[in-house]
This record gives sequence, C-alpha cells and structure tokens, in this order.
Amino acid sequence: MENKALLKDCCDQMGVALSDAQAEQFMTYLSLLLEWNEKMNLTAITEHRDVVLKHFADCLSLIPHVEWKEGMQVIDVGTGAGFPGIPVKIAKPEVEMTLLDSLQKRIGFLQEVGTQLNLDGVEYVHSRAEDGGQNPEYREQFDLCVSRAVANLAVLSEYCLPFIKVGGQLAALKGPDAEAEVEQAAGALKKLGGKLVEIKDVTIPHTDLSHKLVFIEKVAPTPKKYPRNAGKIRKEPLS
Repeated sequence: MENKALLKDCCDQMGVALSDAQAEQFMTYLSLLLEWNEKMNLTAITEHRDVVLKHFADCLSLIPHVEWKEGMQVIDVGTGAGFPGIPVKIAKPEVEMTLLDSLQKRIGFLQEVGTQLNLDGVEYVHSRAEDGGQNPEYREQFDLCVSRAVANLAVLSEYCLPFIKVGGQLAALKGPDAEAEVEQAAGALKKLGGKLVEIKDVTIPHTDLSHKLVFIEKVAPTPKKYPRNAGKIRKEPLS
C-alpha cells in the first residue's frame, strides 16, 4: 500500500476524517522531514512507511479523543520535528497552534514546513519550556497542551501545566507504563493545579504499537514558583 493510501486507511480505522488535500500535506511533510533530517537530527525513524505509521498515525490517534473547537488555542511543548503539533494542525486547521522548541534549527525546519504546507494560524516559538511557562505572553493562555515528550509525567506536568488556562487540558501521548507514571505524578499534579481525567488506550492500525493518552485537567492556577529551572525539574521531580 503506498504511503498516502496507508495513512488514509489508518485514519479511517481510527475514526479520523482526512481529506485528499490533507493527506497530500502529510506527504509533503514526509519529504521535508527526511530531506532536512540529512542535515540535522530530527528523527531516528527514516523508512517512509515507518514515518507514516510511527509518527503521523501515532500523533493522529489523539484526534478522536478531544473536542476540537474553532479558534481553540493549542500549544505543543517540546515539539521537536513537529510531533504531535503539526499532524494535529493539518487534521484540525481550525485550531490556533503554537509550536515551542528550545532549538532554533528545529524552529527553522518547522517554519519551512508551515510555509510549504500553507499552514495559517501557527506561531513558532524558540524557547525552553521552563522559560516559556514563566513568560506572561504564554503562561495560562492555552485551552490544550499536547506533548509527545519522553519525560516522565511528573516532569512533563511541570513543563506543560503552567501554559494551560484553568479549565483547559494537557493531552500527553505516553507509553504502556502510563498508569505507573500517573501514580508517581499524583503529588506533582496537585501542586501544579492539575487533576487526572482519564487514561485511554490507543492502538495504531497496521502496527503492533499501542500507547496511552493521558488527559489532565487544569483545575487551579499553577503557583508562580513553577516551573522551576530545568536542572531542578529533572533532578528533583515534584512529588
């Protein structure tokens, strides 16, 4: 099955509506990702089929589980090569997307993707997450924060929850041991103003991949002292 058909079939099976034009945007994204990956480290996954399944379909698995609204403010913290922010923006062009990353070279790549794909309503922010979370321009400004970062949930929550307004949500794409992470992060969530809503199991068609989507609601403002600096966040996770 060629890549575009494969992606559309995955989307059909997951309940994600994707037009031909949107599928074509993904194919352009695929080309750009692999082209730029030769100059800088964007992804260890370089087989076309694997990018479609392990990056694109994986990120799109989030789509059916969120109530998307016109003009919704979404931020992808530590977006890297644009995952999951760009797939979400392609599938849901009506949202306002902010892509935040600490590496200027990656921001350059993302801007090129945005230009080539004609994406409107995207802001590209070169910032460390802990600085962005303290910046009044971004602090508690977002309805939804999405993240596919590898950090454990206690660490990830301290990076992400400061961006979310009360009543908003964090949607974290996590591995199979998400339940254990959620238990460990209980104290951190309480301190940061977050509350676990649910954990959903997701399987990716045409693969043996399964993961968890962790949804955390922002129920109270995050105290001003969070996020702390990166060294503290990683070495002394909140408990």
